[in-house]
Amino acid sequence: MAKGKGKGKGEQDEKLPTTVAKEIIPVEIEDQMKKSYLAYAMSVIVGRALPDVRDGLKPVHRRILHAMNERAWRQDRAYVKSAKIVGEVIGNYHPHGDSAVYDTMVRMAQPFSLRQVLIDGQGNFGSVDGDPAAAYRYTEARLTGMAEELLRDIDKETVNFNDNFDGTRREPQVLPAAWPNLLVNGSSGIAVGMATKIPPHNLKEVVSALELLIDNPDVSIKELMKKVPAPDFPTGGIIIGKDGLKSAYTTGRGSIKIRAVANIEENSRGREAIIVTEIPYEVRKNDLLARIADLVNSKKIEGISEIRDESDRTGMRIVFELRKEAQANIVLNQLYQHTALQINYGIIFLALVNQEPKLLNLKQMLQHYLTHRREVIERRTKYDLRKAEERAHILEGLKIALDFIDEVIKIIRKSETVDIARSSLMKRFKLSEIQSNAILEMRLQKLTSLESKKILEELNEIKKLIGELKAILKSESKMLGIIKSELGVVTQKHGIDRASEVSLVDADSLKMDTEDLIQNENEVITISEGGYIRRMPLDTFKRQHRGGKGVISGGKKEDALKHVHFCQSLDYLLFFSTRGKVFYMKAYEVPEATKDARGKHIKGFLSLGADEVVTVIRSVTDFSEKKYLLMLTRLGIIKKLELSQISNAKKGGVMAMQFKASEKDYLVDVAIVDDKDDIFMATAEGAGLRTNLGKMRPQGRAASGIIGMTLEGQDYMSGLDVVRGNKSFLLVVSESGYGKRVKYDEFGSKGRGGKGMAFFKSTDKTGKAVAIRTVTEDAEVIVTTLSGMVLRSEVKQIALQGRTASGVRVVDITAGDKVADMTVYIPETTTK
Repeated sequence: MAKGKGKGKGEQDEKLPTTVAKEIIPVEIEDQMKKSYLAYAMSVIVGRALPDVRDGLKPVHRRILHAMNERAWRQDRAYVKSAKIVGEVIGNYHPHGDSAVYDTMVRMAQPFSLRQVLIDGQGNFGSVDGDPAAAYRYTEARLTGMAEELLRDIDKETVNFNDNFDGTRREPQVLPAAWPNLLVNGSSGIAVGMATKIPPHNLKEVVSALELLIDNPDVSIKELMKKVPAPDFPTGGIIIGKDGLKSAYTTGRGSIKIRAVANIEENSRGREAIIVTEIPYEVRKNDLLARIADLVNSKKIEGISEIRDESDRTGMRIVFELRKEAQANIVLNQLYQHTALQINYGIIFLALVNQEPKLLNLKQMLQHYLTHRREVIERRTKYDLRKAEERAHILEGLKIALDFIDEVIKIIRKSETVDIARSSLMKRFKLSEIQSNAILEMRLQKLTSLESKKILEELNEIKKLIGELKAILKSESKMLGIIKSELGVVTQKHGIDRASEVSLVDADSLKMDTEDLIQNENEVITISEGGYIRRMPLDTFKRQHRGGKGVISGGKKEDALKHVHFCQSLDYLLFFSTRGKVFYMKAYEVPEATKDARGKHIKGFLSLGADEVVTVIRSVTDFSEKKYLLMLTRLGIIKKLELSQISNAKKGGVMAMQFKASEKDYLVDVAIVDDKDDIFMATAEGAGLRTNLGKMRPQGRAASGIIGMTLEGQDYMSGLDVVRGNKSFLLVVSESGYGKRVKYDEFGSKGRGGKGMAFFKSTDKTGKAVAIRTVTEDAEVIVTTLSGMVLRSEVKQIALQGRTASGVRVVDITAGDKVADMTVYIPETTTK
């Protein structure tokens, strides 16, 4: 503001700080942030998130156990309110929120969380369902015997103590840990930039590995893994992953799969059910069932009709009732694939070693525990030795007093004060002050001969004990023997059998193929003249009586329905084109559609040329080397090709048959045949030829085939099929919807190339023969028309007639419409 001028409107006096720093120290913000963040990170790592390798506990766990032990809330005492325990812990040792302490205490009491529980809880401490524990004012607790084993000898200077947060109490840096808690109960935690996830193990197995390591310090990890083959989860389950376990135990990191234990049972109604009795570790049952129910409702998992939880206090039992047509193994694989009935479990053996986080292998963890126990045994022995020597020193003084009891009494009676008596005794008998005090405090009853004898006996025992304790301190093998012995006692008293099953199957072999998740159901495939393909369940079409009109099943009226084929979901669909190429894809890869939907264009799945269309669809379950393709062209050419030769066709296609350039020929039918089958070829005008394939040699993929049947006039081939025994019939359907069955016995086997004999009488009323199929009495036929009508009917409703008959009406055709194709469904042994 200019001098001599008043303050303007809104202006105020500038306020200066009343105190000024004596010295300003410039600091690089990068350095300050790094320093502060590292301090925070180490605080989290050491003081909160990671367990100590020696006792396997984090500070909060250790403080809870120590506080309860100090107040004698042990196994042999009455239960104490959890609120009282939480108050004791946060008031004296752990100045954090009560919920953090109580949640930790709850987990230590849950038998489904810890392999060996450390808190004996009374009341609601939660469940495997995911239910929370009751508030701490409602529950009670005390230490378990296993927790007391962790605390045993803590009063013998076996571990170091620190001041608590306000310096009023002392708390242990680590517990003596008479058993390897880190591996047995495991631990998990997320620190800054690192995490630990140590799974629980079986006490008996871990102790067995420790005993082996004690006996042979140079033992390999491979040998230790024979003792500790895998984790042992309190909820059981099946552990899978040999490579993951090997990696975890040798490098400190690995991954395994945990799979629920499930069995397939048949109920009283003859339906199959999946029974789950064990679920993976840390999976909440209620969440699991809710997820499965959602997947069932959304039809991502099919085949389950009902879900029931029949679990009770005797154990877990989850029941998945299956539908009649469902395949239990496939449904179970779907459950493993899409739900927490199978989980990945990552293992990270990270723990604090001398207050530093270290990634450890199995042997290192065991070695660190043994080092800790050796130190505990040494410190306990030194403590016991000191106490024994102190007691021996007193007993030596008492012995001297007993040897000179009269003189001792005389000295004491003469002394005016206790101090004079003490000094006189020390001077006369060369005693220490401690010994003199013990003599002065000795009761007169000790002067009896019996009591005197007890003192001498005790002195001898103490001298013997001192010798033993000194021998222990001088001998490494004796110390290790004590460790081994004490571990054996704990195991014998508290050891339990393994809960988790270890599978010898490697995790990679469990990578489920898509087909493991698919029901092998009956399907109907259709292709329109425009090239649109779709897949529909067989049950889409209900059975009708012969002569019905069928149901409409087409996308657009202007796109005629050309092909229909029955197959199963896991079959290979073979598509034969006008160029003589064959393509294949799995049936389930064809998009499922409703009967009113148009479907997807086939060129989205197969690499068909611009003017190339599909003329035949067939299906096989595999590309067996003992099977053959028998292909028939419109002009009567046939070709026998080994099925295995097209196994590499896939969606790109391979050549199956060459056509002569001078003739516009194409495939009209294909059959899957054995080497010496009888086959039946049929023309549109009604001529048929039965011949045997025994003398017909298979050809290469580039061959053009040989003459199969001689045609007359404008006739052309309409189809072929395999003659399958005495119980099969020839079924023919004509353009106008007429059809009949004929016994194959009416046709003698002839040589190929002939004109054949009549099998059907083609008239203006019936139209020409569209397709033939071999059928049995229990078969069903599905007939489609160009307009998209589909009729499903029983074959036995179609009359059995002679060779020259015209048949009966199979489907009622409207004016201008024609039969396009037919396919046959034969239960159990379907002809494809």
